[in-house]
Amino acid sequence: MIPVTIVGIGLSPRDLTPGHLEAIGEAEVLVGGKRHLSYFPDVRAEKLAITRNIAEIVPFIAERMAAKKVVVLASGDPLFYGIGSVITTALGAENVRVLPNITAIGAAFARIGIPWSDARLVSLHGRRNDAALLEALACHHKIGLLTDPIHTPAWLAAFMTAHGFTDFDMCVLEKLGAEDESVAWVPPVEAAGKVFRSPNVVILHRRPPDRKEASPLYPGMPEAAFIHEKGLITKPEVRAVTLSKLRLGAPGLVLWDLGAGSGSVAIEAGLFIRTGRIVAVERRAHRIAHIRANQERYGIERLEIVQATLPDGLDDLPAPDRIFIGGGGKDLGRIMETAGARLRPGGVMVVNTVLIQNIDVALTGFRRLGLATDIVQIQVSAAKKMPWGDRLSPQNPVWIITGAASESPPKAAAASCRGSARDA
Repeated sequence: MIPVTIVGIGLSPRDLTPGHLEAIGEAEVLVGGKRHLSYFPDVRAEKLAITRNIAEIVPFIAERMAAKKVVVLASGDPLFYGIGSVITTALGAENVRVLPNITAIGAAFARIGIPWSDARLVSLHGRRNDAALLEALACHHKIGLLTDPIHTPAWLAAFMTAHGFTDFDMCVLEKLGAEDESVAWVPPVEAAGKVFRSPNVVILHRRPPDRKEASPLYPGMPEAAFIHEKGLITKPEVRAVTLSKLRLGAPGLVLWDLGAGSGSVAIEAGLFIRTGRIVAVERRAHRIAHIRANQERYGIERLEIVQATLPDGLDDLPAPDRIFIGGGGKDLGRIMETAGARLRPGGVMVVNTVLIQNIDVALTGFRRLGLATDIVQIQVSAAKKMPWGDRLSPQNPVWIITGAASESPPKAAAASCRGSARDA
């Protein structure tokens, strides 16, 4: 058996080295796209054009490589989202020799003079990759994207606009390596209505924010970290448990924080909801001002603030995947009923209350909504200074009551913003 040689063309035949050309010239079987094969009309070899017949390619190569030198031509670097990965996996790395070349992404960053060692790379070529794309848009300031005739720059721009990611500059590089290649920076709003030539590559570069740098944020921030009214704020320890009960790990979630007060829960939820929406609903104007100030302090851009008297004002909000109700008082039952009617399949509602009577209201409300119920009670004692030491001062007990709807098909797990700069 003769090892298969996979040659990376780069952007065009001008990128081929003497070693690449020697391998191609010795080929007895030459496999590649029609455009790639057209570069080598003088090579006397059996030729197979790769169209959509990927499943047939490996058996064809496996049969020929028993006695013939098989060379496969690939765009860019064969192991960077290329056919090289398919062939190596199928035949085994020991039966494949790869001659790499420059990738389209690498060439694109070189054209615009921007380093890319810290870039997030996502392929939309031949795949719908919403979870990886959303994670990249939320977490990274520099993104390189491979496109295809369906997932075009126009499609990407519309996707970004629909999900609220308008703080990027977009560079579209068309027909890299060709005589008529072009490089243009296009605002995403404008790109959504344009037609671009194929093949193309997109580079996204996040614009620096106009505001000052946001303050550090973590779950369970102390009360003093938020502007609030006379201690009317979800306590740090209760807030941390509440966030865990809301199960905010999936991408694209919509959270309602009803009766948001200072917005502390909505603000800290922004640590987890990087690709969805957070809606804080509050009726008092001065508390709305507190929420806005806290939002600005911590830079939670995906937070929307609505002034309304609950349970009114919910009809025009996006349907929620998660609902938090931090009290509700005598109107808790009506708020739960109205909000619960909008809860999406697989959704979760969490109610916090210090009122004994509202425990039954919440449990009854969840039962009527058909939600599976969980209840925990937290009572925190905090240290207080005494003349010669410290004592523990108990705070009011809080009941955290969770209702979970029947599961819808699970969403793909959101990749961590601390994850790899590459997209598998």
